Amino acid sequence: MKKLSVLVVDDTIVYRKAISDVIEEIPGVELAGVAHNGKIALAKIKTLQPDILTLDIEMPVMNGLEVLQELRAKYPKIGAIMLSTLTAEGSDMTMKALELGAFDFILKPQTKGQAEGKKAIKQLLQPMLKAFAQSRGVPALRGKTTGTARPSVTKVPPRKFTSLNRKKTAGKSKSEIVTIGISTGGPNALSQMLPQLPGDLGVPVLIVQHMPPVFTKSLANSLDKKCALHVKEAEDGENILPNVVYIAPGGKQMKLVAGLDGQNRRIKLTNDPPENSCKPSVDYLFRSVGDYYVGRTTAVIMTGMGSDGTKGLAVLRDKAAYIIGQDEASCVVYGMPKTPAELGYIDTVVPLNKIAEEIVKSVKK
Repeated sequence: MKKLSVLVVDDTIVYRKAISDVIEEIPGVELAGVAHNGKIALAKIKTLQPDILTLDIEMPVMNGLEVLQELRAKYPKIGAIMLSTLTAEGSDMTMKALELGAFDFILKPQTKGQAEGKKAIKQLLQPMLKAFAQSRGVPALRGKTTGTARPSVTKVPPRKFTSLNRKKTAGKSKSEIVTIGISTGGPNALSQMLPQLPGDLGVPVLIVQHMPPVFTKSLANSLDKKCALHVKEAEDGENILPNVVYIAPGGKQMKLVAGLDGQNRRIKLTNDPPENSCKPSVDYLFRSVGDYYVGRTTAVIMTGMGSDGTKGLAVLRDKAAYIIGQDEASCVVYGMPKTPAELGYIDTVVPLNKIAEEIVKSVKK
C-alpha cells in the first residue's frame, strides 16, 4: 500500500528532528527527507517526489512563501502544511500562505519540554496528514486520530421533523441571519465566497472558522479588504448589525444572547470548554442562533475536517432553518458537510461558487 511521503523543511534542527520523529511514528506515512531552507527543498523535490511538505514560513535563503509560489508554478500536486508562530506577523504570513495554496497550518509548540512539544505536533499533524491523504486519493492512513473522526449516525440527535413537515416549514420564511461553519480550506473558500455577497445583503453573517487566537483577526482583516460587506473579528457584547460579517475569535466560544433592550441580539464570547476539540466550535454557535431565529436562519456548512457542526445543524433543522452544504468536489476536505448530508439535514448541496447565490436567495425572498 502506498504511503504518504513527507519532506520536512525547517531551518531549526530541533523542529526538523521533532517533526521527522513524529512522521516516522505515524502509520501510513514515510519521511522522504529533510531540508533546512527552501532552496534545498526545491532541489530535493525533483528526486524525492514527496506528496506533501511540512514547511516553515520564516527561513533564510528562501522562505516558505517563496517555496509555495514555486510549488504552485512547477509542482501543483504537492501539498504543504505550514508551521507558524503565534504572532501578528506570523498570522499575517500564514494567511498569505493559505492564499498561495497551503493545505493548512499548525502552530509551533509553545511548550518548553521537547517531549511535550513533540506530542503537540503529533496531535495536530496526524489528522491533517490523514485529511490530505484522503483529499488526494492516497490510501487512508491507519490508526486513530485525535478529535477529528466523524460520529456514528446513532450519536446524532434524532430528527423531530417528518419529511413532509420539513418541506412545509424549511426555507419558506425570509432569513434574517446567516451563520457559517468552516475549517480546513476555509480561508481560501471564504475569500472566494464572501466577496460574491452584495454590500446590501441586509442581514448579519456569523462565522466560526477553526483557527487559533490572533489568526482569526488576520483572517478578518484580509477578508475585509476583499468584500463589499464589512468583515471583523467579533467583540464581546456588541450588537449584531446587518451587512456585517462577524468571525469568532480563536480560543473563544461565540454565541448569540438577547440584547440589553430585549430586542436586538448581541455577541457573547465565553471561555466555555471546547466542543469536538474545537474552540471556537460551530455546534456552540449554531445552537444559540437556533434559539433566536426560528424559521429565519440560513446555515451553511463548508469544507473542513471532522464533525463539528453536525449536532448544531440538527438543532437548526428542527427549528426550520434553511441549510446549505458545500459539495464534495469543491471541498478541500469533505468532512464537516458529509454527515449532515448523509443524515438529510441539508436542503441544498452546491459547489463553492454557488453558495453566495443560495445565501442571497434565502435572505431576499
